[in-house]
Amino acid sequence: MEINPVLVESSVVMAMVLCVHMAVWNQHSWCAIALVIQAFYVQHKWDRLLRSGGAVFQFRPTANSGIVPASMVMPLLGLVLKEKCSAVGNVYFERFFMVVTVTGMMLALFLSLIALGVTRPVPTNTCVIAGMAGTAILYTTKQTLTVSEVIEVLEVLLIFVYLCLIVLYLLPRCFTPGEALLIVGGISFIVNQLIKRSLSLSEAKGDPVNYFLPVVVVGSLLLGVFFALLFCFMESETWVSSLFFHMMTAVLALGILMPWLALFIGRHPIMWLFDFVTLNDKRLCLLGYWLLLACVATCVVLHQNYQRQSGSKKHQASTMVRKYFHLIVVATYVPGLLYDRELLHVASVGCLAVFLVLEYVRYFRIRPMGQLLRQLLTLFLDERDSGPLILTHVYLLLGMSLPIWLFPAACAPKGIFPGAGGLVPYAGVLAVGVGDTVASVFGSTMGEFRWPGTKKTMEGTATSVFAQIIAVAMFLIFDGSINLNSTYSWIVSSITLVAMLEAYTSQIDNLFLPLYLFILLLL
Repeated sequence: MEINPVLVESSVVMAMVLCVHMAVWNQHSWCAIALVIQAFYVQHKWDRLLRSGGAVFQFRPTANSGIVPASMVMPLLGLVLKEKCSAVGNVYFERFFMVVTVTGMMLALFLSLIALGVTRPVPTNTCVIAGMAGTAILYTTKQTLTVSEVIEVLEVLLIFVYLCLIVLYLLPRCFTPGEALLIVGGISFIVNQLIKRSLSLSEAKGDPVNYFLPVVVVGSLLLGVFFALLFCFMESETWVSSLFFHMMTAVLALGILMPWLALFIGRHPIMWLFDFVTLNDKRLCLLGYWLLLACVATCVVLHQNYQRQSGSKKHQASTMVRKYFHLIVVATYVPGLLYDRELLHVASVGCLAVFLVLEYVRYFRIRPMGQLLRQLLTLFLDERDSGPLILTHVYLLLGMSLPIWLFPAACAPKGIFPGAGGLVPYAGVLAVGVGDTVASVFGSTMGEFRWPGTKKTMEGTATSVFAQIIAVAMFLIFDGSINLNSTYSWIVSSITLVAMLEAYTSQIDNLFLPLYLFILLLL
């Protein structure tokens, strides 16, 4: 009997939800169980819409809808982070992460309503289940959130609706419904928080480092939407349009984003960044080392393109070559995690900005580098790059960086959590840099026994788990701040669950795997 991989993927996510529920055990964790059950039923409606072509927008064609894994990421993140902040008595962030939990649930319910609204005939049973889950979540929201917090949730939902319309219209076939929920939902929350803090600067809290990410995300979003709309009415490949692109990018960065960021940090951002980077010799050495690795990555791209030009026109980068970049990223992030996480945080945000601007240059064919970037990156395309954007490298950066960006330093005594929580900043390195790389390489070269219903192999999954355990042992040796106590069995269980998700999911694993490992390690 053939096993449906979607059922196994949903079962793995359900197991993770139950783990969180057993650790948290409150009203919101019960709502999370109701949410994952209704998402399971709604996912089949979304999959049917995608197969029949009944969806309003064009989604990525080589994957299922991904509603179950995507619906649970934000609620589970909010649940576990709320518990950590509650344990140390940080009321401000406890309430903040409660809002994150409810916001994630509302976004997932909204996406469910979209599917149920366009499905014909109306799925009565699924509507009843979704209605019961929605009623439970709304009742819990009424009991636990204040009026201002409910308004904040509604603001995020409104931003999400408008951004979805814009992003899915401008970028067809780039996302599955689940990926759109996770990415656009996260951006919507960031946009709302940045607007909220801009309107109440006196109440803004947190380290100046933490303001770089939201400003970069919002600035990149504004830049992309502006030029996407502009180039609908004019040719983007001319020198005049290219010059206008470069001028407007400089105006946005220097005339809007820099003053905006200065309001938060109280200094000119460039001067603050110079002082931050030159604080000690260690930071300068790390920057030099990272620059060297960037040159190595560039040489790999150029070498592979030279081979394509000198050989067959059909030459494509192999799995082994693609994983070179995973190894380079691991070599980039591990020293930063060991020696200076603040610098790594800022550098990764800067790298995200560079990646997004270069992707705009490639997508719009901005001179002089647009066409060159198209030729260089075409070699590394795979079935997941079916839309107009090439996002593989951006997803890799996000997967490695999200555990660092999301780490709640204000709720961590001495900057680190005890037990398995000490590995939380390493979740991206473990899940993507080590686990996904080893699974792909060993699975494609030596794998013989495939998991039922997928192309992934049991050998790849087993070696992935084993490699991550070895990596944990290495981190214990080199990072003296980690104290796992008696949580070894839970770490192995968490790694195994995430490895099973990697074997069966058709979503962007670089995004989902680090986030789920992040959640499990916080329990």
